[in-house]
Amino acid sequence: MKFGTVAIIGRSNVGKSTLLNRLLNEKIAIVSEKPQTTRTRILGVVHAPGAQIALLDTPGLHKPQHLLNRRMVRTAVETLEEADVLFVLMDATSLPGPGDLLVLDHVTAAVNKRRRPVLLVLNKIDLVNKIKLLPVLESYARLFAWTEVVPVSAHTGDNVQRLLTVAVSLLPEGEAAYDDDTVTDQTMRTLAAEMVREKLLRQTHEEIPYSLAVEIDEFIEEGKLARITASVLVERESHKAIVIGKHGERLKTVGTEARLDMERVFGMKVFLQLWVKVREAWREDELALIELGY
Repeated sequence: MKFGTVAIIGRSNVGKSTLLNRLLNEKIAIVSEKPQTTRTRILGVVHAPGAQIALLDTPGLHKPQHLLNRRMVRTAVETLEEADVLFVLMDATSLPGPGDLLVLDHVTAAVNKRRRPVLLVLNKIDLVNKIKLLPVLESYARLFAWTEVVPVSAHTGDNVQRLLTVAVSLLPEGEAAYDDDTVTDQTMRTLAAEMVREKLLRQTHEEIPYSLAVEIDEFIEEGKLARITASVLVERESHKAIVIGKHGERLKTVGTEARLDMERVFGMKVFLQLWVKVREAWREDELALIELGY
């Protein structure tokens, strides 16, 4: 039996959460086109023949501007340092940039402390033809001594099975750490909050997505019904009006979309109430970050 932890590392917006969901065949991590969508470490457990993999999705590595972002980067770095195998996710559609080099600095520092397999996972190969992929591969080959290079498309699933096979071959021997039916360690409360935040990210633009948080105030299960009350936190009164929308339409849309996701994932009917509250500078508030699970 093999068991080990695999950290999915990369800059913001390279598809780490999409890859996690694809490897699990389950959506446990929210996805959006906005950078810095993932704010915490997310565990996903893959059950393979003769092996169990604890996949760890991480916040994107970036230069932090707020206390929240500093915590996000710290979480990613700590996960990177602890994992048995590293998936370093890069964008196949472009040559290495400053953000990618920052990631490689962190990876190099971690590997210098403790040697372990490091895979270059070039994502989004569905968006680039093979001729243009070659110079990208060559550029990354010059930057680091990769254990293996695996081009994939997390979006379509192309070559993801090979990535899984390679990962299993590199795992240390060990007993499974999770029950056969465990997919994630996230609670229903956490999943509910993240589903609401995902819909808000898709509905809002500019600075608003980064200053949004969702807190579950009440989660009551009554047989096959869940009654959920959640607060959407924003930092300014003007943001509150934008999130609510004209005649409350935007918040209503968010609530409906999130409720449908919850009903599918939880396998029960959901009654969802959303409130919008202003909490100034919550991203710099230590107590607020603790309460929100950051």
